[in-house]
Amino acid sequence: MSWRRGGGGDGGVSRRWAFLLCVGSFCLGLLFTNRMWTLPEASEIARPNANVEESNMPVAAECGSKKIQEKQDYRDILQVQDAHHDVQSLDKTIASLETELSAARSLQESLLNGSPVAEDFKVSESIGRRKYLMVIGINTAFSSRKRRDSIRYTWMPQGEKRKKLEEEKGIIIRFVIGHSAISGGIVDRAIEAEDRKHGDFMRIDHVEGYLALSGKTKTYFATAVSLWDADFYVKVDDDVHVNIATLGQILSRLALKPRVYIGCMKSGPVLSEKGVRYYEPEHWKFGESGNKYFRHATGQLYAISKDLATYISINKHILHKYINEDVSLGSWFIGLDVEHIDDKRLCCGTPPGKLPLLHT
Repeated sequence: MSWRRGGGGDGGVSRRWAFLLCVGSFCLGLLFTNRMWTLPEASEIARPNANVEESNMPVAAECGSKKIQEKQDYRDILQVQDAHHDVQSLDKTIASLETELSAARSLQESLLNGSPVAEDFKVSESIGRRKYLMVIGINTAFSSRKRRDSIRYTWMPQGEKRKKLEEEKGIIIRFVIGHSAISGGIVDRAIEAEDRKHGDFMRIDHVEGYLALSGKTKTYFATAVSLWDADFYVKVDDDVHVNIATLGQILSRLALKPRVYIGCMKSGPVLSEKGVRYYEPEHWKFGESGNKYFRHATGQLYAISKDLATYISINKHILHKYINEDVSLGSWFIGLDVEHIDDKRLCCGTPPGKLPLLHT
C-alpha cells in the first residue's frame, strides 16, 4: 500500500486521516479508562499493622479476607471438637443403657424359663435392684453331677438356708452351665430336672465344651452382672471347696476399692508344644520360646469387682479369648487401671481349714 498526500483514489488513506484516527482512538481510550478504573483513596490503601474494621476492608486486600476465613475455620474446628466430646458422652450413655437392657433381657429370659434366679430377684427402692456382697458362680459341666452333690452336702447351703444367706449376708451361689450343641437334648433335660429339684443353677447362653471355657467365663460375668448388683463376682471350679465366711471377710475389706482383681496370682510358662496339657496355640504372641505369661489368677478361684464385670459385659464382643480361660481373664485387664491382689489364701492346696481346698 502506498501513502499519498492527497485524499481518495485507489482506496488509499492520507497521512492526515491516519493521524486523526490515532488521536481519536487515544482520547476514547482515556475516557473509557477513567470510567472503569478509579484509584483508591489514600485512606483505603492497606497499611501493615493497620487496625481496620471488616466493613472498611479494601477489596484488593486479600490477606484480611483470608484471616477472617481462618478464624471461621477455627470456630468450625472448635465446633467439631465439641461435637466429638458430645459423641463420647453419648457413647458412655449408650453403654450404660446397653447394660441395663442386658439386665432386662436376662431377667425376662429367667422369668420365661422359670429359673429360680428370677424368683429371687428383689427390687430396691433406690436403684431398682438389691445390693449384694458377692455372686459365686461355680463352673460345672454336664458330667459333674457327683461334684455338684458333694458341694451341696458340704459348703453350699440348700433350700431356706441358701435363701437366708442371700437375704441376710448378700451372698448368691449358683452352678453355672450352658447348653449342649443340640439344644434340648438328653443332657439338657437332665440339668433341667436337677434344677427343678434344687433350684441352684444359672443357665447361660453358651455351648458347653472344654475348649470353650474362656467364652463361658466371659458369658458368666456378663450375665451375672446383669442379674445381680453385687460388689464382687467370683468364679469357682466345681472341684474346689470354699470357706464362705473367710471369703466374705476378704472381699468385705476390699468393697470400697474400684477395679479389684483378686486371686492366687501366677505366671506360668507359655507351652508351645502341641499335644501337651495347657498348650497355647497363640504362643507366638508372648515372645520367644520359653517365655512366661503375664501375672494372672489361677482358674480354680478368683474374684473381680463390679466395675470389671461391667467392663466385660459391655466389651464382650471384642474381648479376645485364649485357649486357657484364666489367661484370657488376665489379658482383658492388661492396660487397664486394675489393682491385682495376690492372696495366698485363695490358692489351692493350702492346709486343711484354710481357704480353699481341692475336693478329693
